[in-house]
Amino acid sequence: MRLAFFADLHANRQAFEACLKRLRKIGFDRAVVLGDLVGYGADPSWTVDTVQRLVDDGGVAVLGNHDEAALRGGTGHMHAQARAAIEWTHHQLDDAQRAFLAGLPLTVEDEDRLYVHANAWAPGNWGYITGARAATQSLAATRQRVTFCGHMHEPALYHTRPGGLDAGHFTPRSDFPIPLAPTLRWLAIPGSVGQPRDGNPAACCGWMDTERNTLTCLRVPYDHEAASARILRAGLPPGFAARLGEGR
Repeated sequence: MRLAFFADLHANRQAFEACLKRLRKIGFDRAVVLGDLVGYGADPSWTVDTVQRLVDDGGVAVLGNHDEAALRGGTGHMHAQARAAIEWTHHQLDDAQRAFLAGLPLTVEDEDRLYVHANAWAPGNWGYITGARAATQSLAATRQRVTFCGHMHEPALYHTRPGGLDAGHFTPRSDFPIPLAPTLRWLAIPGSVGQPRDGNPAACCGWMDTERNTLTCLRVPYDHEAASARILRAGLPPGFAARLGEGR
């Protein structure tokens, strides 16, 4: 089976369409969406509807912190600009779209894999995998061999032996299949579709071949200028538009 991974879409239609096109050309059997469908970007309705179609076709999606916030219309824990975008997003979604978000689980276990937006030790508290110690803590909190997370917006791959101390870490190369050795436990962050933050504006996504036990991360160029223009036309904070071209 081929699994396609999308994380942190953030209502960026241009980036999500580019990733879908690339992965459909490769071919996949099931989509896995690792949360934060909305927030920052100008196309929340289209994004939610597209993810719902993927789920209807047998895919999986989990709840992200921006999705949760959009249901309430904002949260005091967010900075002012993010809160403004979430409040705008809340009013863009209809009842059915909000109901879809409200029904998303925090985690999904799929054979030897765990899908979660933030981490496995406290999925609803939205703590970040900021390094090897946090990755090890997350791996220790689940029995699954491979954990797939979003939330960090930068591609990363961690690995450790069962019962091991701090996990090893490296940044995966685009289009390079990585064997997920069965003697190790893995935590994979495919990076953000809609808002990469590693200095590279190209959208991030990835796919796993479960028979060959390989993971391939991808960087997909897209029309970030068009996505930025849509943000500005929507009246969202200009900083959200500017950062797309910077990969920040």
